[in-house]
Amino acid sequence: MEKYKIATEYIKLDQFLKWVGAVGQGSDAKMIILEGLIRVNGEVEVRRGKKLRPGDVVDYNGVQYEVE
Repeated sequence: MEKYKIATEYIKLDQFLKWVGAVGQGSDAKMIILEGLIRVNGEVEVRRGKKLRPGDVVDYNGVQYEVE
């Protein structure tokens, strides 16, 4: 599991995916989120603006990213 520390209270899911390098562009993030390919804390998430906070785990393409 890869861990990423944020300096704010939360980060939006689409921004997080770009930041960690899981996608190349925001439009890529939008598509994979809407296609239901992202899991947050084990549940499929289809909201681009989902607020991620420390302790949340994002799963995409077999890789888990933890927000710290």
